[in-house]
Amino acid sequence: MKMFNQYDNSTSIYTLLNLAGCTIAYLMLAGSIYYAPVDFSTKGYWAMGILLLTISLINVVKYRFDERSTNDRIRKIEDAKNEKLLSEFVGDK
Repeated sequence: MKMFNQYDNSTSIYTLLNLAGCTIAYLMLAGSIYYAPVDFSTKGYWAMGILLLTISLINVVKYRFDERSTNDRIRKIEDAKNEKLLSEFVGDK
């Protein structure tokens, strides 16, 4: 159980660093859009592009996480099935 807690701590540190990096990046993007010497409609297109890119990246990460979770679940089921078959084979002798 202790290893699980250590894993959570390291994961939370990485999550915090990624969150800080994303926050700084968005603040810098907002500043560059605000101070850009272009008209308001161009700034709107830039902001929409950033928003849509963010949504797309969130979806990609979510689908990859779901796929990994599904593959892990299938692997665990196959391992349990193989273990049962082995124990039945050894138990018959």
